Amino acid sequence: MGTPNEKRYENCTYHRIGRSGLKVAPLSLGLWHNFGGDASYDNCREMVLGAFDLGITHFDLANNYGPPPGSAEKMFGRILKSELAAHRNELLIATKAGYDMWPGPYGDFGSRKYLLSSLDDSLRRMGVDYVDIFYHHRPDPDTPLAETMGALDSAVRSGKALYVGLSNYNAAQLKQAYAVLAELKTPFVVNQVRYNMFDRAVEKELVATADELGIGLTVFSPLAQGMLTERYLQGVPADSRAGGASVFLNNSDITADRIDKVRALGKIAASRGQTIAQLALAFVLRHASVSSVIVGASRLQQIVDCFGVTKKMSLSAEELIQIETILS
Repeated sequence: MGTPNEKRYENCTYHRIGRSGLKVAPLSLGLWHNFGGDASYDNCREMVLGAFDLGITHFDLANNYGPPPGSAEKMFGRILKSELAAHRNELLIATKAGYDMWPGPYGDFGSRKYLLSSLDDSLRRMGVDYVDIFYHHRPDPDTPLAETMGALDSAVRSGKALYVGLSNYNAAQLKQAYAVLAELKTPFVVNQVRYNMFDRAVEKELVATADELGIGLTVFSPLAQGMLTERYLQGVPADSRAGGASVFLNNSDITADRIDKVRALGKIAASRGQTIAQLALAFVLRHASVSSVIVGASRLQQIVDCFGVTKKMSLSAEELIQIETILS
């Protein structure tokens, strides 16, 4: 790569993750989509390097991201080796394990065997000695919690992870896991959850619980898979996620009611000099416990546009009332 932007850390104020020593930009880059085996290396490279030039240091992966599973980690590892190896200490690399990865009884959920084997595989795919955050990707109803949390603790003690996190844990599960990890003195810093204007379940208990425990929240799907943008205001484009075969968003999700709400939100966004996406991100980031929103992208300009939220993140009481009226 060329010389990174020397002023990249002047672009935003970095947020502390919970009560840890880690800080992260309000925006993180997620590699859930568009970094799989059929993705263009040049485009992926441009997105990763462009994000880094903006001051984004947190790159969010998982063992099953692709498709096929593992391919996003391979893509990121290739970019890291060829372009960012000299900047490894500036990067916050996170990966997860918890979803189906290989046949048989040891390739899914939360056993010690699965988690630690998967972490070794992730490190090989990315070509790194350690990750900064290793997450358990989802609760396991069958494996004892102590076993799963003990595996996360072992990942840190082995030097293969610096911190641990959880993903998709609700408030009660978060409290239970926190108690186990606190007893082990494991550096547990973050819970990653789905949260956006159309999916506000975390507001009921989880935000307050995270505040109470001093655990940061990182948020995925903050734009509701693209619904909280201008993308679908004129119908469903053939090349969009809803227009394709995505299991995460389909045509039936794009209801007239939701489109009306997005249009109304657009008027508030315009009055603030923002896009709908930027307003949606500011809404999620208004909570002190939300350390960063994880955005996906298919091209660099989408990342740049979303990063514009850092110029105006505060929402007035009047704006929040207007937003609540629209969303109710």
